[in-house]
Amino acid sequence: MDSPPPTTEQSSTDCCQGHQTDPPGPQSSTDDTNIQQNTTNGNDKGQRDSPPPTTEQKGRNAGNCSADICQGDQTDPPGPQSSTDDTNSQQNTTNERDKGQMDFSSSKTEQGSNAGDCAANRCQGDQMKGSQSLTDDTNSQENTTNGRDKGQMDISPPTTEQSSTDCCQGDQTDPPGPQSSTDDSNSQQNTTNGKDNRQMDFSSFETERGSNAGDCAANRCQGDQMKGSQSLTDDTNSQENTTNEINLESFLKDLGLEQHYRKKLSLQNILQIDKKTIDDEPAKCKSHLPWHFLKKLMMVNVTARNVKYDSDKNSNDDGMSENTELDFNDLFDVANSEDMVNPLDVITALFLCSDGFVQQQMALKMSMCQFPVPLLLPSCDSQQCTLMLWAMRDIVKQYRPEALSESKDFTEERIVLSNLPMVSFVRLGECSLSKSETLNKLLSNSQQYHNIFVHHNMECGDSPRRISNGLTEITWYLPCGNKNIDIFSQPVAVANLRGDIESFETQYAFLCQASAAVFVFLDKLDDLSRLSKKQHHQTQIFLVGNIGDKFPDVTFLNQVTKTLGLTKNNLLFKKNQENYANFIKRLREAVSKVISKTERKMSIEQMANIAHELRIWVDEDFPECQTAKQHADAITAEIQDTLTFKEEQLPLQGQIWKELTSLEKEEFRLQKLGSENIEKRKSDLKEKIDTLRQNQNSKDFSNAMKSFITALSLPQIERNYFLKWMQIYLDDVSRIKLSELRDLYEEKRKSSENKEEIKQLDQQLTNSSLGTEHFFREMGQMYEASRFLPETDPSRQQLKYLPELCAQLLMDGFPFELVDGDASNIPLQWVSDVLSQLNEIVSPKNKILVVTVLGVQSTGKSTLLNTMFGVQFAVSCGRCTRGAFMLLIKVHEEFKTVLNCDFIVIIDTEGLKSLEGAQLNKNRDYDNKLATLVVGMSNITITNLATENLTEMKDILQIVLHAFLRVREIDKKPKCIFVHQNVSSAAAHEKNTQAQDHLLKLLNELTQTIAQTDQKECKSFSDIMEYNPNTGNFFIPGLWNGNPPMAPVNVGYSEAVYELKKSLIQPMENVDFGAYSICKFQSCLKILWDAIKHENLLLSFRDSLETVAHNRLRTEFEDWDNKFINEVKQWITDAETKISNRKSNNLTKSETKKLVKALKKTATIMLSDGERKILDNLTQYFSQTEGLVHLVTGYRENYEKKVKKDRQGLEKLVNTRLQMAEDIALKRYYRQNYV
Repeated sequence: MDSPPPTTEQSSTDCCQGHQTDPPGPQSSTDDTNIQQNTTNGNDKGQRDSPPPTTEQKGRNAGNCSADICQGDQTDPPGPQSSTDDTNSQQNTTNERDKGQMDFSSSKTEQGSNAGDCAANRCQGDQMKGSQSLTDDTNSQENTTNGRDKGQMDISPPTTEQSSTDCCQGDQTDPPGPQSSTDDSNSQQNTTNGKDNRQMDFSSFETERGSNAGDCAANRCQGDQMKGSQSLTDDTNSQENTTNEINLESFLKDLGLEQHYRKKLSLQNILQIDKKTIDDEPAKCKSHLPWHFLKKLMMVNVTARNVKYDSDKNSNDDGMSENTELDFNDLFDVANSEDMVNPLDVITALFLCSDGFVQQQMALKMSMCQFPVPLLLPSCDSQQCTLMLWAMRDIVKQYRPEALSESKDFTEERIVLSNLPMVSFVRLGECSLSKSETLNKLLSNSQQYHNIFVHHNMECGDSPRRISNGLTEITWYLPCGNKNIDIFSQPVAVANLRGDIESFETQYAFLCQASAAVFVFLDKLDDLSRLSKKQHHQTQIFLVGNIGDKFPDVTFLNQVTKTLGLTKNNLLFKKNQENYANFIKRLREAVSKVISKTERKMSIEQMANIAHELRIWVDEDFPECQTAKQHADAITAEIQDTLTFKEEQLPLQGQIWKELTSLEKEEFRLQKLGSENIEKRKSDLKEKIDTLRQNQNSKDFSNAMKSFITALSLPQIERNYFLKWMQIYLDDVSRIKLSELRDLYEEKRKSSENKEEIKQLDQQLTNSSLGTEHFFREMGQMYEASRFLPETDPSRQQLKYLPELCAQLLMDGFPFELVDGDASNIPLQWVSDVLSQLNEIVSPKNKILVVTVLGVQSTGKSTLLNTMFGVQFAVSCGRCTRGAFMLLIKVHEEFKTVLNCDFIVIIDTEGLKSLEGAQLNKNRDYDNKLATLVVGMSNITITNLATENLTEMKDILQIVLHAFLRVREIDKKPKCIFVHQNVSSAAAHEKNTQAQDHLLKLLNELTQTIAQTDQKECKSFSDIMEYNPNTGNFFIPGLWNGNPPMAPVNVGYSEAVYELKKSLIQPMENVDFGAYSICKFQSCLKILWDAIKHENLLLSFRDSLETVAHNRLRTEFEDWDNKFINEVKQWITDAETKISNRKSNNLTKSETKKLVKALKKTATIMLSDGERKILDNLTQYFSQTEGLVHLVTGYRENYEKKVKKDRQGLEKLVNTRLQMAEDIALKRYYRQNYV
């Protein structure tokens, strides 16, 4: 029914309703005065297809869209629009097996007022993409089902009071789904005969033109936007449940999601910290299930699909103690699964009720858990569905196909861009063989079984599916390169359609066109006659079934297989006595042949073309997403080489910024002062800094930065999509470039002797990374340079809004770079102004709790934070982006009083002791600077350690301890937690009690050593940090449960990280963190960074500790060496005495020479023994685990050389002194006997 256009007053009011974001969805026709009658005979199904919008319509929509952007950021996908029929009747008759097709005549609308009304409606956020329940006010509905039809569900209309209340609901965002007609006065009757599936038509009712018409107009202004396509009202196919037409609103109300069907769930909703974050109570009702699922899924917990809830109806057995007789009446009763909710329904509901960014996050986490993700998402009560291309854009997979197994190389691709063969599995009619359970066994080896697809024998898997029939899931089998483990040697996509293909012909047609093969599960061969009438688009068809002891009609089978073009190899029937493992083996062989021989390979992105042909919506086709994509394309299309692009389009963060960093450091430290006057030196440095800033200001804005800043000025929804598109594109470009450089590096490393060439490749690997952070760095440099211009300068005025823009992005959940790791510097003015703007936005609710993670490179720091808080810091095993990033997580309003803060700030840092820093001669004190800064700003510091081995911890502990000691200068005593990763033992905590004591002893020893070096008064580690050895250590098992890429995330990892998260949040309830406001955080950052630049807080921890350790070694060595030298000297004295006393010994000349020769031989043995003794002492010294010995292991070779050199010197001394003694003795002998 068409409602009168909203008045100007209504439009102005409704424009304030908020931002609305809707995925693609059809809109049903609205019939006001006509009677619709659909009659289907025989086995026919009524089907009405609506044509896609014409180019002219798209043009008009685009024009209206520009107005929408100014009003409220409304996102609506394109789709066919149904007609609005006011005066005409429609009748469609379908006979025998033909498909009825109904054409809708579009109502003529005046281009003047109605077009304006439509634009106003759009501006007010009224979207009709999702399905809306039927509103019946006065008339009855009668549905008659004959033959094999199933039952029906009547949908009661909301009252007038409810309608008026709904007008005030605010932002409404609708997922894909048809919207039912609003019927006020007429009756509708649907009759289905023979073997037809029951269809339900809803009659349209006429509404009074008075108050009801006004209410309807208000309702449309609130939530009914007509950008998307309006679909047919009649759903002619059954959904294979107890009811054919499912009331989606009723089901969503059961799950507590009804308000999110229109106002979508956002990442801010699901990531915010609230009571449920640390609540371990099991679900008590259906409305708890979505939140329990999301909570576990965001922490990649593979038990997330266990959606059973503990109902209060459960009886207890307390009364049995008083009964003397046993009651066996209910012993053999089967639990009623209808009370439970199928996990697939929960997943489908959440995808329908979430915005595109939540859908992406859910798909990514589900993929990590080795859950299938939605490929085609059904609209519940119609045959329309949506291709979830955008939702899968974030999934990146690594695998090693057979061709790369020898080279040990791997392929890393964004899964929607991977050209892979797809094998689909569907069901025709009833089938006693579980399709999903068979798939799980097909894709799992005996050593690593995993329930990929939900099946009947899983918890709640036998519950009736209410809204997930028609759901098509997809997963991927990816080889690891080990033929003893891999099931398939090549990657393959596997799709699984839920429900009977007779009910979901559109999905089946899509799979036939996109798949290399379709495996059809069935029990009754009679159903093959229906299959033969379907179009299969040259895809291979395999028939899979469980024939048991039945003998099929061979003649009929031959006839049908010939029609379908099947051979004996296409028939896979499990016999009654056949071993199930053998059946799976035959199925694998069939799939393997398909994969190896097929040339039909297709990416999911290419499947969008098939979806458009079949009038399947694509989730990223709506205008806002496409507008953002165009902005991102305009920038990234120019990138041919990342290094060249950065030099040409992002020049301010290059060499100029690094020179400025060096000058700022010298300005504070004056290390190169020499004999020059201090004031003159400072003046010269300031002049050089001003010159470089003028150089920056003289450069024109690059085209890339103009486009980037312009796109950031788009409305919020488009801006968020733009940044996501940029991240996707830039990651893909960097991945390709880095892969090429790594291959070249490996080649040069093996063949080239040119060390300089290898060093240059190292530099290129480091500089080739390109991400959105580089664009924001450039913005920061543009802003900082503009501060050197006069306040009235147009360029400065033009850029003054940039900090506010970035502050808003922080509120939207995007990370913000605090420390530029490439230049080892902070653009302090830029960062400070962004934080100031953030404080203005959130004030007075500006209390924050800061959590920081420190650790060695590639030890899983970012993965730890991503798992703990559900965020998405960049994860890479070969890090390119460096620095420190902060991210803001909101605390729920009701939980703020508990935590004493409004936000949690997470700071992720680059890995310490990086290979890049060592290879590129990075400043030795950079790690200490970074650690000092982030620890100084933190309330809680997590020190991430890759193992429980204390020997490997020492270097990182020294960095952290040195930072902790410096933090005392600003009167902070952060809490310290040590996380030991990859500790798989269940009794790790108990087994490591001794190790914890050893760790505490080591911490105390290092604290005392550093304190003495820095002349501080600290006796124990607890003087620096709040640390409890019993509660401050967490042992976390490995991330993967099995061998990647097919391994799911280890549930032990998720649970251990959850315990860590609870330990961070729970103690806050009784701790006041001193109202650590954003302003104080900003001030702390400035104080710390200035102090670091002055080096007041910074001494080279490595130099100072090495000095202590080396002094200890030198003292020990000197003791050994001096003792040895004294022993040799004493021996020489004794030997000289023995030679000089030759006369008393009455020795002849020959006897004297013989004596000296014997003494020299004795000296050689003595010197060798002494040398060996010192070397043994050195070996014993360097084998110690305490005393900072590991810091001076590099000096061992020098000391060993010194021992050998000393021995040679002593040997020379011995020989010289013995020869002199011999000569003197012989002269005396000559004088006494011959003179």
